[in-house]
Amino acid sequence: MNSHPPDKDSPTCEYDFTQQVGYLLRRAYQRHTEIFLQNSADPQLTSTQFVTLCALCDHGPSSQAELIKATAIDQGTIRGLIERLGKRGLIEVRAAEDDKRKVIVHITGQGRELHQRMVSAALRITELTSRNLNQAERLALSFLLEKMLKGDE
Repeated sequence: MNSHPPDKDSPTCEYDFTQQVGYLLRRAYQRHTEIFLQNSADPQLTSTQFVTLCALCDHGPSSQAELIKATAIDQGTIRGLIERLGKRGLIEVRAAEDDKRKVIVHITGQGRELHQRMVSAALRITELTSRNLNQAERLALSFLLEKMLKGDE
């Protein structure tokens, strides 16, 4: 980073990147990720892995396409994520009964157990992430984030 003062002859930059929505969202997400890692019931579990376990618990056995839709995780990431969760014994991948070329992801008993342990940790993580907001601000934040995402489905 340049520590030199701005040149007197150059125009001043009126764009404060630290006040832009992208910068603020990235900083908030970095803070949330740090809180997640510090408070997770399993230090090896990432937030995207947890979301995948949640989707499997909520929707049951799912194809990769169904997981992508449920979690908003891109295809390249979901493949590696499924592989890592499988190596840990948290999920199993089986061929679909109606189409052997299609794979279906199933949560295992070990995966369900970890999901259950993570739910209380996840609630605490959410609380810690939004601890500086009152209840009305938390509702407004959720509403505004959802509104920003409308049309992206």
